[in-house]
Amino acid sequence: MNMRIQISLMALVLLLVSCEKTVSFNLDNVPPKLVVEATIENGQPPFVYLSRSLGYFSSLSPDSIAASFVRDAQVFISNGSRTHQLKEYSARIGGYNAYYYSTDSASLLTAITGELNKDYTLRIVWQGKEYNAATRIPFITRQIDSMYWKPAPAGNIPYKVVLMIKATDAPGYGDYIRYFTSQNSDPFYPGLNSVFDDQVIDGTTYEIPVERGVPRFNDLGENYSFFDRGDTVTLKLCNIDKATYDFWRTMEFSYSSIGNPFSSPTKVLSNISGGALGYFGGYAAQYRRIVIPQ
Repeated sequence: MNMRIQISLMALVLLLVSCEKTVSFNLDNVPPKLVVEATIENGQPPFVYLSRSLGYFSSLSPDSIAASFVRDAQVFISNGSRTHQLKEYSARIGGYNAYYYSTDSASLLTAITGELNKDYTLRIVWQGKEYNAATRIPFITRQIDSMYWKPAPAGNIPYKVVLMIKATDAPGYGDYIRYFTSQNSDPFYPGLNSVFDDQVIDGTTYEIPVERGVPRFNDLGENYSFFDRGDTVTLKLCNIDKATYDFWRTMEFSYSSIGNPFSSPTKVLSNISGGALGYFGGYAAQYRRIVIPQ
């Protein structure tokens, strides 16, 4: 559970600061907005993280992040046939409490677990305002046929390796994916560019390298994309809907262009109504593990 919370908190921090990047001369005067990071995955309960956005020039610290959590909201999820009100929980992470909303264990008759090919709606009521979003957990259409490794290109550190997958995409455009990797006992981290469509590979079987998923706030270094000999690597490959793809495509572009004076301002595409930042995303997840020998 803590691993899931840690990676979600990292995504939430990106939302807290990156989504405020806009062309404006009064950035400090923008009132805080509700920031939503909500997910539901096949076989898993929903997880919803709520916070207030921080000013563009605000200092970022564990204390400011902890103080930004929204704890007085009402959060509901529906699968079309029943609705469940989520309960607030806390977890101790890095010396402070993180807060999130998930299944109320006292109301399991209405509890909702993610299923493939199902639609879900999210409703949040906070400070007299209502926010809504919808997502779908699609079918799994990107199949992992095999996973293997090969030595890193010449000139890199000898014990580094490239992770490779052979995969097959189902015929028909409109398949979107997001991937994560876990190295040994680390949490799952998304790739630096973690979302892809099927415009080029529709209906084909292909082989492609998989970059190591990384926490966004570490110094990545030159060889960040490689794995090490002796690693146990787990790949999490998820089919996602178009709205989830668009959110992370624009979010990751915005992240990668921070500090680039020649980049254009990017609008991060949210699927939350009511003026909130963030997204509600459904994930159709599959897993594959490989042990890389020493």
